Amino acid sequence: MKLSPVDAVVIGAGAAGGIVAEQLALAGMRVALLERGDQQPFSATGHDELHSQRTTVLGNAFGPDDKNYVREVMDASGRVSKVRPSEGGYNNIAACVGGGTRSYGAMAWRFHERDFKMKSTYGAPAGSTLEDWPITFAELEPYYAKAEWEIGVSGKAGANPFDAPRSKPYPMPPLPFNTEATLLSKAAKRLNWHPFPIPMAINSVEYQGRPGCVLCPHCVGFACEADAKNSTAVTVIPRAIKTGHCDLRTNAIARKIVVDDKGKATGVEYVQNGQLNEQPCRLVIVSCSATESPRLLFNSATKMFPNGLGNRNDWVGRNLQGHAYTGAFGLFEEEVFDGMGPAASVACCDFNHGLPDGLKGGALLSNEFIRLPYLFSRSALPPDLPRWGLAHKQFVRKYYKRSAGIKGPVQEMPVFESRVQLAPELRDSWGIPTVRLSGHRHPHDLEVGKYLAAKAEQWLREAGATRTWQTPPGLGLSGGQHQAGTCRMGNDPKTSVVDKHCRIHDVDNVYVVDGSVNVNNGGFNPSLTIQAIAYWASAAIVKQQRKPA
Repeated sequence: MKLSPVDAVVIGAGAAGGIVAEQLALAGMRVALLERGDQQPFSATGHDELHSQRTTVLGNAFGPDDKNYVREVMDASGRVSKVRPSEGGYNNIAACVGGGTRSYGAMAWRFHERDFKMKSTYGAPAGSTLEDWPITFAELEPYYAKAEWEIGVSGKAGANPFDAPRSKPYPMPPLPFNTEATLLSKAAKRLNWHPFPIPMAINSVEYQGRPGCVLCPHCVGFACEADAKNSTAVTVIPRAIKTGHCDLRTNAIARKIVVDDKGKATGVEYVQNGQLNEQPCRLVIVSCSATESPRLLFNSATKMFPNGLGNRNDWVGRNLQGHAYTGAFGLFEEEVFDGMGPAASVACCDFNHGLPDGLKGGALLSNEFIRLPYLFSRSALPPDLPRWGLAHKQFVRKYYKRSAGIKGPVQEMPVFESRVQLAPELRDSWGIPTVRLSGHRHPHDLEVGKYLAAKAEQWLREAGATRTWQTPPGLGLSGGQHQAGTCRMGNDPKTSVVDKHCRIHDVDNVYVVDGSVNVNNGGFNPSLTIQAIAYWASAAIVKQQRKPA
């Protein structure tokens, strides 16, 4: 069914898409916001740990579902496996209104200035496609500030001595330290490091009509019962709808972007309630994730673009990256867990840059989110401990409140061969070709990971841990909830997919605005950077649309 035209279709109501929809609607544009999932109120999942954390730290309680979705993963030997969203290899991003921001841990980091000019700073290691961004931190800084105030971030300006200058303070004070964070902060200072409270997209006080955090331990992997966690589902998307210019359509699965014989997008085909619809529009903004956005571009191939939109030079789907998480765990004689969430609250940025031995980039180090019992018994155990039986039970009973973890998201070196491509024959339940993931991390990521794991272990020992063990990363396929890089931005169409304002080089009315445009992924959780880019791109779109035809 062909629908009445709108000005813009935004595909994906997540971290970026919700912002773009709101900004265009505020500018008076008629927007159709398509979301493949549904609304996910707290009552839909509650505090069900088995449901929310049975596969990864974010699980797939917020979608996508095993019934309708499937992917292929190719391992290093070339063996191809089918994976469902409930399996870790799927690399899922939540499919619901708010996307991953509905269940994320809500760390709200700015990248550092050097993160935007990594190649100029370090040079690209052999086998890597490391490049500088086409924009600078200074250009993006006002949009970081806008994201912090519009979404809502609690933090302490100036507490991190490695931060670049900021134009505004945080809108809310930081969340309080719990027992574990207090212990670790004192230990870091004894090491002459620089601990500070993590900036969080969580209300520490009442903000924008929503209450402050109730400090429950069910944060990462769960919706917030108080709506103190600042998902786009409770911030910008309701404001977009309130304008009267934005129509949110849930359970709407985008099939392809419709392109005319002149190479201009004219609409979007999507399936909703078993019906195929075509939504005509003047602009298309793709905000599906770094694995789903390439899929949509591939599935929108035409005679003019036989390999997919934006893929004239074979860069769509390339450079898939996430974060090679590294760190250590430690056991203590005294209880360090007091049950006060969100737990991840103290960090050090002493090792984001300037590492020895030619190591490039680095990562923040911070204490871990609270590991509820099921996740603890899977991911926080010494390597020599049985995973079942009496010894396992005794360990969990004794050390559940006497353990702590330090982790860091290593800034990965992008690799051209790490990629998203269409699976040759596999389709989802709507008959839409799905994707195959393949590739590996760059060996340099492991070297940085080993260095930082040792630093994490040193921090825990200084805090009084009596036993520690490291958890460095491996060489396997990257991605996960921090997936990025597959539609990178750049000035040269031969080595990038979109320009500095996120518009596809070859199609002047299609934009990609999500983590896939990230040239590299920083040593931080990327959600705030994704949102700052969404504000940056939205401003450019609105300015362009206001020009005379």
